[in-house]
Amino acid sequence: KAKMLAETPPHLIDARTKGIPSIGAGAVYPLSESEFLIDDIPIQTHWPRAYALDVGWNKTAALWAAFDPAAKITYLYAEYYRGQAEPPIHASAIKTRGDWIPGVIDPASSGSGQRDGKKLAQQYGKGSHGLGLDLTFANNDVEAGIQAVWTGLSTGSIKVFKSLQNWRAEYRMYHRDEKGRIVKERDHLMDCTRYLMLTGMKRATVERL
Repeated sequence: KAKMLAETPPHLIDARTKGIPSIGAGAVYPLSESEFLIDDIPIQTHWPRAYALDVGWNKTAALWAAFDPAAKITYLYAEYYRGQAEPPIHASAIKTRGDWIPGVIDPASSGSGQRDGKKLAQQYGKGSHGLGLDLTFANNDVEAGIQAVWTGLSTGSIKVFKSLQNWRAEYRMYHRDEKGRIVKERDHLMDCTRYLMLTGMKRATVERL
C-alpha cells in the first residue's frame, strides 16, 4: 500500500483509496484507461444487453452494454456517434445492433426538438408514429450516475472495449470547471454511460429466439 500511495499523485489519492471522484477542477474520472480498457471479446448470447441514447442535431450518440452474470462485469462494447442526420437514419443504425435490445434515452429529449420541433423521445419510440425503438427515460441524476460509473471503473466491474474510440476521446476530455461543475462539451457518450449504470442495465435482456 505504501508503494502504491507513493506512486499516486497527491490529487488522486482520495480517488484511488476511497473511490471518491474529484469535485474540484479537473478530470471527472481520474483513472488511467489501462485499468478498464480491454481488447474486444465476443459478447455471449446469454449476457443481457441494453443501450443508452443521447439525441441532438449536432450529435446523436448511443452506447451498448452487456452484463456477464458469472463474472459480474458490465462490458461497454459498441458505440454509435453521428451528427446532423435525421432521426430515421439514427434509428436504423441503432436497430442494426439488435432491434430486440431495450434502451434508455435522455429524459430531456421529451421537451427538445430536432429541426421541426417534434418530441424526440416520442419520435424514436414504439408509438404509432414512432421509429420503433424500445425506449424508456433514463435517470439523469448526474452525481449519482458519476459515482456509479466511477465505482464500476475503479473496482473492475465495468470494462470498456478498446475499439470505442469516441468513448475514449470523450473520457479524456470529461472534466469539471473551477466551480466543480461538469463542462458540457463532447460528453454524449459519458452521459450514455451514466444512463446505463443508473437505469439501462435494469432493462437489460437476452434475445428471445
